[in-house]
Amino acid sequence: MPSLRPWRPADASVLLTASADPELARQLGGRTFDDEAAASAFIAATYRFDGHARNWAVVDDGVLVGNVGVTAIEHTHGTAWISYWLTPEARGRGLATRALVTAADDAFGLGLHRLELGHRTNNPASCAVATRAGFRAEGVERDKLRYGDERFDVETHARLATDPAPDVTGLRSVVSDV
Repeated sequence: MPSLRPWRPADASVLLTASADPELARQLGGRTFDDEAAASAFIAATYRFDGHARNWAVVDDGVLVGNVGVTAIEHTHGTAWISYWLTPEARGRGLATRALVTAADDAFGLGLHRLELGHRTNNPASCAVATRAGFRAEGVERDKLRYGDERFDVETHARLATDPAPDVTGLRSVVSDV
């Protein structure tokens, strides 16, 4: 059964392998990792699970296959940014949508009110994930992202705590080891 849990230092080998995928490397800001130590350092610095960021490892049949992160948590205004990725072999089965719904529900449970995300306009699969998870499109930001020498327009979506819940079954989440 698929589930979410915080990242662990032992997940470095999975991140190292996953970052070899050019699409995922682009989402990681063009980053690939030279070794497990570099991937482990990235997990410790970036895939935190605390009061300002809740990064969830997406696990399917005991195998880590992705990330959904609620970051830039701002408690004064009750806002945060959400991002997600899956390994190529885990895509196309609704797992990203279910993970996104679970992470959003967790964030709303923390008292957050507005969750935002953005996807490149040339990534219709990511748009479909956001839409199915109840995130409404709000507009396009021109040339917002840069990967290498190439710039991309980004469509921003948001979901409010007061929006209707999507008709999507979330994933089990486990935080006992945090």
